[in-house]
Amino acid sequence: MRPLGVQGAWLLENRAFTDDRGEFQELYSGRSLRHALGYEPAVAQVNRSVSRRGVLRGVHFAQVPPGQAKYVTCLTGAVLDVVVDIRTGSPTYRSWEAVALDTPYRSLYVEAGLGHAFMALTDDTVVVYLTSHGYAPAREHGIHPLDPDLGIAWPENIDPILSDRDQRSPNLTELEQRGLLPAYADCAALHRSLREGEGGSPDSDIDAG
Repeated sequence: MRPLGVQGAWLLENRAFTDDRGEFQELYSGRSLRHALGYEPAVAQVNRSVSRRGVLRGVHFAQVPPGQAKYVTCLTGAVLDVVVDIRTGSPTYRSWEAVALDTPYRSLYVEAGLGHAFMALTDDTVVVYLTSHGYAPAREHGIHPLDPDLGIAWPENIDPILSDRDQRSPNLTELEQRGLLPAYADCAALHRSLREGEGGSPDSDIDAG
């Protein structure tokens, strides 16, 4: 499990165990996350999406508190998964990082307060993601994934396919002006309270934002 350049995002490498019967894999381990984060994330909902090549979902985020953390795994096919720092006041505000999830042995953890999006690179791409809080439309928002101010480098050889909702999403600057973006200080306070609620850990002095 290693941190990405955007603080609060982690890439996990999951092992599989094989024998003559087949294969066994632990897709999710709260204990592993607790060791890195200092708290064990709640799991309130498990979602599955099936996308054809070019489908672009996001950039989505939820208001903090309580926010919505995500644990993302691509079971079939491949996606370009992108984490965006949309936390006003963050040292890496407006930065983004992309990782390829093209095997079920790699997963991405995205803390509450970050923006998240992915593009399917193949047909019949299946993504499963666990969320810390259930779907709540009133506190969930989207940023247009093609916002030039973000400048996310989506694959040039694939035409993006957006939902009506994502196509209508405002850009980052508009959401900032409307005061709808998460504040870095609020995110840091949220994750500090989660660590303190767990009684701390060897890594509890990390400000995971």
